[in-house]
Amino acid sequence: MYLEIVTPEASLVSGEVESVTVPGVEGPFQMLNNHAPIVSLLDAGKVKFRGNPTIAEGYENKFVKEPDGKWSLEINSGTVELNNNKVIVLAD
Repeated sequence: MYLEIVTPEASLVSGEVESVTVPGVEGPFQMLNNHAPIVSLLDAGKVKFRGNPTIAEGYENKFVKEPDGKWSLEINSGTVELNNNKVIVLAD
């Protein structure tokens, strides 16, 4: 599936990933390929993804490679939309 993470400053990530985990307001949840369409608000926490999408130049220091091999990005809040295997995270 395709992931895009956008902040007010820039588009931070774009590309193919295997999974995305986000900090939903009702608790964290994971999205995999062929997940049902969803729109949700996000709380402060970590957006985690497994895969090797392109991280925008100059923003690599915002991401951490976790011991389990996933990448993570700390956010304050935001929204996520998944439709047709495309995940868009709008993050603060």
